[in-house]
Amino acid sequence: MKLTIELVPRTCWYTNVRSNVTKSEWDKIRKHCYEQAGHKCEICGDTGFKQGIKHAVECHEIWSYDDHNFIQKLEGLISLCPMCHKTKHVGLAQMNGQLDRVAKHLSKVNGIKLKESYEYIENSFNLWSDRSRFDWQIDITYLDSYLPTNLPGF
Repeated sequence: MKLTIELVPRTCWYTNVRSNVTKSEWDKIRKHCYEQAGHKCEICGDTGFKQGIKHAVECHEIWSYDDHNFIQKLEGLISLCPMCHKTKHVGLAQMNGQLDRVAKHLSKVNGIKLKESYEYIENSFNLWSDRSRFDWQIDITYLDSYLPTNLPGF
């Protein structure tokens, strides 16, 4: 699948890159991400402007999960249009009453049936529920090599 769902375990909510860097550092990180992607979504190639949203793209954190040692590790950053980003965070979309919109976007981008999107969403929530039972350590050492060394403040 081109577009996947990445639900962060409940015990990791509000523990992310932004909560571990200053606002100015986050601005440098996210703007570098946008520039690297040519200010387009790295999944569907779209921009938020076409979707009637004020942000062309948003920076999304890509995490891996070591389910044995309970380590949430930053693996990369990706530039996403607001709809692809909303799909990554389907739990928030569901809370905001936008689950159907996300399921349709997931279907369209991945070329799958709507029923398959809902099944995938359900499986993602099951994995999220299992992972949310544990406390996780966060590893953001990826940032050490992400930004060019000539950017001030890093």
